[in-house]
Amino acid sequence: MPPPNKKVAIVTGASRGIGSAVAERLAKDGFAVLVNYAGGEAEAAAVVEKIRDAGGSALAVRADVSKPTDVSRLFDEAEKEFGGVDVLVNNAGVMPLSSIATTDDATFDRVVAVNLKGTFNGLREAARRLRDGGRVINFSSSVIGLRLEGYGAYVATKAAVEGLTVIASKELGKRSITVNAVAPGPTGTDLFLRGKSPDLVDHLARLNPFGRLGTPPDVAAVVAFLAGPDGAWVNGQVIRANGGML
Repeated sequence: MPPPNKKVAIVTGASRGIGSAVAERLAKDGFAVLVNYAGGEAEAAAVVEKIRDAGGSALAVRADVSKPTDVSRLFDEAEKEFGGVDVLVNNAGVMPLSSIATTDDATFDRVVAVNLKGTFNGLREAARRLRDGGRVINFSSSVIGLRLEGYGAYVATKAAVEGLTVIASKELGKRSITVNAVAPGPTGTDLFLRGKSPDLVDHLARLNPFGRLGTPPDVAAVVAFLAGPDGAWVNGQVIRANGGML
């Protein structure tokens, strides 16, 4: 177990992409990190190994965030291994793309279950078990502002996440717990790049003044600010980390 004064973070969907970058950055900043994954066991183990090799504390735990009992177990494991929880990063998400007309029920239900219900499950558990003065960072998306075709179901869940963020910030503020959301723009991850042509990726990269895609460390730095001491006066906000795209 890490020292009793060491803060503890749970990062969902942390086996790859933005989630793994967040886990590694928080560990670098001194947090003990629970690395949640749904299917990428080897990838999650690699994240934990990298953190431990750098002198940090980490534990990988498999859990489906759409299931309340699984989310409760994440907190159980963090409390057992590290002594408590100070930060929850609700990063886990899926992004299947299709027009509204062609989105089938199974796809819609899965997006809602992971992106929306998964975030709600995490928020609810955090409201009950996060230590006073803690932080919750949810993940939205700048595609809400872009209003791109094919993102209907995905955007619906992320708009709902932003609503939950503001309400939770008011409910948990009495315990000095902040609740904010980070809304990345196009970021060079497998989740974003999957199914997109090089021309489309290039077009999306040029939508911001820097003319490039974001990187997972770009987004992780914003999360680290909100999770750290300098983020204590930021509450109920959506930070659009998109390089000025919107």
